Amino acid sequence: MKVIEHLAKAKEPLISFELIPPKRGGDFATLLSVLDDISKYKPPFIDITSHPAEVVYEETSKGIKKVIKRKRPGTLGICALIQNKYNIDAVPHILTNGFTREETEDFLIELNYLGIENVLAIRGDDLGYQKPVPEGRSKNLHAVDLVKQISDMNNGKYLEENLLDAKPTNFCVGVSGYPEKHFEAPNLKTDIRFVKQKVDAGADYVVTQMFYDNNVFFNFVDLCRKERINVPIIPGLKILSTRAHLMNIPKNFYVNLPQDLVDEVNAAKPEHVLDVGVEWAVKQVDELLNKNIPAVHFYIMQNSKPVKKLMEGLKFYKKIA
Repeated sequence: MKVIEHLAKAKEPLISFELIPPKRGGDFATLLSVLDDISKYKPPFIDITSHPAEVVYEETSKGIKKVIKRKRPGTLGICALIQNKYNIDAVPHILTNGFTREETEDFLIELNYLGIENVLAIRGDDLGYQKPVPEGRSKNLHAVDLVKQISDMNNGKYLEENLLDAKPTNFCVGVSGYPEKHFEAPNLKTDIRFVKQKVDAGADYVVTQMFYDNNVFFNFVDLCRKERINVPIIPGLKILSTRAHLMNIPKNFYVNLPQDLVDEVNAAKPEHVLDVGVEWAVKQVDELLNKNIPAVHFYIMQNSKPVKKLMEGLKFYKKIA
């Protein structure tokens, strides 16, 4: 079922999750354990991130060497597993960075054959390596271009013209939104106009970057509605679970942490930081649901422990569990 259908048919608030595939050669058993844990909460859908090749710098006996690491594999296989073993709708991320339009079309065709109806179209982070585009091929530069390509396929238009018996796909397309603006955008209003372009190109819903102050999200939604962005906007949250997150989250995701949260984390013993983060997330979810927000999306990477503690603390979940 499509994400927007889940939202339309839901009788109770929805909690969904986002996972990251293991690194190349990594332990898949850990991810399976996480899937076993979170599937118990009956999420309507689970997002799986995608990753292009990246540049890393390794110290060798001859000095620092730049190494191009191949992309982190697994997105397609994990999505198939989620839908076929767990009977949960999978939402693979589709990137512009690191992939040609031809590779994107092939990936979308494979998803279509698997019966996967949902995708999240994003530009993706610049990881320091831009793969050369082979002659005769092309690349989407921005997320809006990617949305247009998926919309074209939904209308039976493929990159190769005049295909015989070309069948339309039927993807529900999600896109990202940034309540505190994307770090490359000059200001929030301009960034919201980029969201508007993606919606006009065919996006069905928006899921936001994480935030820790709900007022930031409410303001973002108000500004979106003023720009006539009328699709569902799903808030994205991440549970702060270690003291290192006080530095890592602002540095890597360009979001602000409220001073009250920072003070509580700094005052807590290391073994109690997760409790502080879960309590903060519970308050965020309760307030969002009290404002009639129909769904909340959690970025959990490959760690289900914070989610377990979260679900135990949610008022609405205690009522329906």
